[in-house]
Parts: sequence; C-alpha cells; structure tokens
Amino acid sequence: MKNFIIGSLMGILTTSCSLFGVGGEEQPKYQILVKAENKEIRKYDSYIVAKTIIKGDFKDAQSKGFRILAGYIFGKNKSKQKIAMTSPVVQGPGSEKISMTSPVVISKDESSTNVANNSWVMTFSMPSQFNLETLPEPIDERILIEVVEERFVAALTFSGFWGEAKNTEKGRELTKWINENKDYEITSKPMFAGYNPPWTLPFLRRNEMLIEIRPIQGK
Repeated sequence: MKNFIIGSLMGILTTSCSLFGVGGEEQPKYQILVKAENKEIRKYDSYIVAKTIIKGDFKDAQSKGFRILAGYIFGKNKSKQKIAMTSPVVQGPGSEKISMTSPVVISKDESSTNVANNSWVMTFSMPSQFNLETLPEPIDERILIEVVEERFVAALTFSGFWGEAKNTEKGRELTKWINENKDYEITSKPMFAGYNPPWTLPFLRRNEMLIEIRPIQGK
C-alpha cells in the first residue's frame, strides 16, 4: 500500500463537517485485532483509491498532490452521469459527483529506486458504492486508480497539530512497538493519515501514522 494524507486540506471538500470540524465521511472498513492505548493492529477490507505521485519536498506533496486529486473529485473525469450522493458532495458541471471520504494519505514513494529522488504518494479512498467498472475515469494522466487489497496495518493515533518532524517521531514510535510485538513484520514505510479540516480544534483532531505489516509465519 504505498498508498494512503493530508487532513488539514480536507476542509476544502468537507462542507458538511460540524462547527468543530468533526466530520462523518466514509472511511475504509477494518477490524481491530490488537489494541494497546493509542496503538492498534488492524485488518482492512479491500477498497479502491485514486493516487498521484509528486516529486519534491513534503510541503510540495501536500499542495500539489491534493490539487490534482481534488480536481478529480470535483468532476475532472470522463463520466457524464449524474448520481445522487450522500453529504458531503462535490460536483463539477456536467460530470459525475463523487463524495469525499477520509482519510487522505501521504507517504514516501517506495517505487523509486533512486534514493535521492524525493517523491511522495498521496491517495484518496473512493466511496464503497463504486467498483473499477463504475468509478469515473480520470482525465488527468497523473492520477492512477488502484485496488488496495485486504491487508494488515499497524496504527498509532494522536491529536494536535502535525508536520513532517512530528510524523517522523510518531513513525519511529510505531515502528518500535511493532518490532516489540514480534508477531508481525513491517512491509512498508510509515504513512500519515489525517481526518479533519483545518478549523478543527487541536484536541479534537484525529491524526494517524500507519505502517503495513504481515503476520510472521508460524506465529
């Protein structure tokens, strides 16, 4: 899952959020297998994402990646069908409407073999009512549609503000916890997931670091 954010920009889309910024957008479904304070082992169901890869620093990925994917959500796609959607909804003239889901995820691009190539992957999860056949086709060639298969993920939840330095710190904390668990091995780099628009009070924010894992055989 080189996939999965930047919650602070979701305010552009999440028009039905409450005054305090706590929304009710659809999220990928998962089961909690292990819980220890603010950390969890989860098993996610399969779902579809739209993703784009941005070269540059962390801030470039936030703004450029979000604009590209938001354009797709706002209606820059090849479909002309009008469909009723649940709130929040965004719509482009003459194009299909797609509801916003959360979280939006951002992570290092693990597909690059050039360690000096600083690039990031940003993904939006797609509403569960769509499949690969019914999801509108992007116009922008920088957008890829992929199925994220069923998988195990370790998650660390934290509130307050976030940034590259804090994300790195929380990613190391989660990595240490996984290694101490000894039932799972790490299969991805840390990914940041944000769930709230920018006006959300810091203590109400839901931020997460996510790391893909797999059970160690024989355990």
